[in-house]
Amino acid sequence: MALSNDSLIGKHLVFVCGEDEYESENTMPILAGEAARKHGAKVTVLTAGPDPANPTNIAGLEALETADLAVFYIRFRQLPEEQFRYIREYLDAGKPVIGLRTSTHAFLYPEGHPLQEWNDGFGIDVLGAPWIRHFGHSSTTSVSVAWAAVEHPILRGVPTHFECRSWLYQVLPYPPEGTIPLLNGATINPEDNGWSYTSDTPRVHPVAWTRTHGGGGRVFTTTMGHPEDFELEAFRRLLLNGMHWAVGAEHLIEGGSK
Repeated sequence: MALSNDSLIGKHLVFVCGEDEYESENTMPILAGEAARKHGAKVTVLTAGPDPANPTNIAGLEALETADLAVFYIRFRQLPEEQFRYIREYLDAGKPVIGLRTSTHAFLYPEGHPLQEWNDGFGIDVLGAPWIRHFGHSSTTSVSVAWAAVEHPILRGVPTHFECRSWLYQVLPYPPEGTIPLLNGATINPEDNGWSYTSDTPRVHPVAWTRTHGGGGRVFTTTMGHPEDFELEAFRRLLLNGMHWAVGAEHLIEGGSK
């Protein structure tokens, strides 16, 4: 179930962290370190400053100018235009993107702001889904491979079923046509929050998929990403496979029994 040890050599991976709920400033450096040590990637990890709760500053985004892959784990940011432009230019260049969990609601600019369209636009147009709602913080998720995606290279070596701590995000009716769902999640013990138990509420939603963003780059999105998820070999393998696929190195993902 190993990945080729040299599969990311020469690739510059930029991890952009900026949220104050899931400790991405701690989990992303671990993932980046694994990509560097085991797979030869050059990595840059950017975090919000002076702390994750500050929505207006992620220094160093100019690193995206030389990035081969951008990995986002951000939430409700209000970056100034001089920082945001590096993200826009990266997308316009048709480069690949990975988005984790809260990145579906990456930005929260006030009404009338020139970048307001990105509040939903990043989630919908780039990652494939916006923020809608979830099934409650005390719930967990049962994850299963989407039947049509069993042979997808991102799923090589990933179990056909596992459970994760992330409470399930409502995604449907997204992601849009043209998306390839990889994993579905079923909510376990959802909270009675006024809608979870209504008859018209789907209890199963996509939790990982691929697509192409408007600039032409590959996209791998997952709504998982709780800190405890990173303790799961299945989840870490999924993310590393996703990195290889995103940069066009899926042929170097070695197979393995699922």
